[in-house]
Amino acid sequence: MRIADWLLLIAVPAFFFLWKLSSFGLIGADEPRYAQIAREMLARHDWITPTLSGIPWLEKPPLYYWQAMVAYALFGVSDWSARLPSVLDAWLLVLAVYWFMQRIRQGSELDSALVTATMAGIVGFARAASTDMPLAATFTIAMFAWYAWVETGITRYLAVSYLFIGLATLAKGPVAPLLAIAIIVLLAALQRSFQIVWKTFWIPGLLLFSATTLPWYVFVQIRNPQFFHEFIIEHNLARFGTNIYHHTAPFWYYVPVTLLGWMPWSLAIVIALILAIRQVRRHNINALQRFLIIWIAIVVIFFSISQSKLPGYVLPALPAGAILTAEFIREDATGKNIAGFPRTIVAVLQALLIAILLFGALNIQTLILWHRISWNAAVIPLVIAAAAGAGIFLLLVKSNLQVFRITTLAPTILILAIALRLGARLLDDKLSARPVAVELNSLNAHHLPVAVFLIPRETQFGLEFYLNQVIPRYELRQVPAGEHLLVAAEGYPKGVAKVAGSKITYLGRFAPQRLEVFYVAAR
Repeated sequence: MRIADWLLLIAVPAFFFLWKLSSFGLIGADEPRYAQIAREMLARHDWITPTLSGIPWLEKPPLYYWQAMVAYALFGVSDWSARLPSVLDAWLLVLAVYWFMQRIRQGSELDSALVTATMAGIVGFARAASTDMPLAATFTIAMFAWYAWVETGITRYLAVSYLFIGLATLAKGPVAPLLAIAIIVLLAALQRSFQIVWKTFWIPGLLLFSATTLPWYVFVQIRNPQFFHEFIIEHNLARFGTNIYHHTAPFWYYVPVTLLGWMPWSLAIVIALILAIRQVRRHNINALQRFLIIWIAIVVIFFSISQSKLPGYVLPALPAGAILTAEFIREDATGKNIAGFPRTIVAVLQALLIAILLFGALNIQTLILWHRISWNAAVIPLVIAAAAGAGIFLLLVKSNLQVFRITTLAPTILILAIALRLGARLLDDKLSARPVAVELNSLNAHHLPVAVFLIPRETQFGLEFYLNQVIPRYELRQVPAGEHLLVAAEGYPKGVAKVAGSKITYLGRFAPQRLEVFYVAAR
């Protein structure tokens, strides 16, 4: 590996994954919930049963929890260390893309790695305490290792594939081997050669996979007899086949989600897909392109069929798009058209895409506050974005798209820097329980327990993490008998007094999230 490559593979992921990692607190329901589960497991020195508030939480396998436990042990419990596993998994993914591409397609390895490291979906989930990035990283490494074995015949690649598909199964469950089998079988069917399927089912590999996955699954089932029903029946089969968890979306949902996840490289990937599909029709597509198209299609179609849809589900499809993008970047620039589009049109579309992303970053504060753009304040951002887009267009046209890489990568660095610089504080105030916990600690000199009333579950889970205590909910009649503080949705003082059944004292409010804080006397 060249020194320049090393520097880029360290510097670019360090900026996109690590810079200002804890500039805003844990958000949503999953981040604080997973972070707290790992903390409870570490406190009990229990590597088998995930628990939340002391109750077994069997929705997900333990790979993220194990990683977070190690991070907590090394760096202490914080939102930064809770996100560190995803950072390291994303970094491992980038390095693996580089390493495998260097062995199977020399010349595009650096582009493949840098595109992977700077995709919006990869960056977003690399900075989140969740199980999505562990799955995407381990699944991607498994699939690349399998393909490297197909091309080279080197058995150790197949062993690596089995090992990492086992880790992927520990990251999120049986969906990983199911997707891998579907990709391999479909590839074999299209090539009219099922011999590769039979060779893939390699006894030493199956033993390695079993040794990686079975111990935890066996032990957790022994300790928690309800595990099979909760994990397999409810959180895999029922989640796929029904809308039991209320995450419904249209069938086409993952088309825009995948395109957004590929930003700012979406245009290049779409063009590369068009080129590859045309080569399929002409029967001259290369084996790697066929593999990547099948990979993307299987993941997107599988989760489109699912009745439960969340953005992170499609994450394992994104790295395959990065490789197609690298092929586009290396495309011969002597012709006037790419996939039927004049190169001038490609330059216009890419410049417009970057300008829109820059405009959004410059307006991120109004988007967070009001979920719309205030056009009175948008004139200067619009001028800046238009000027940047015009400059990118001229560079692309004059270079005949030869600077596509740098005119996409450099603005993306600027866009992320602006978005975090302008938006992190507001994201923290509006969406995270961290500032609410800080406010409670300032009011809670005697370290009283805290309860909640009619607040979002995201805030409840966040308070459980930042305060490290079980948070009862008044509306579920979980009213502490002793004196405590209560965090309630704004505007319900009569409801609070009625449920509390004892004297309450108003202490203040947290305006950004429309919350009020009360002191409740002992009953």
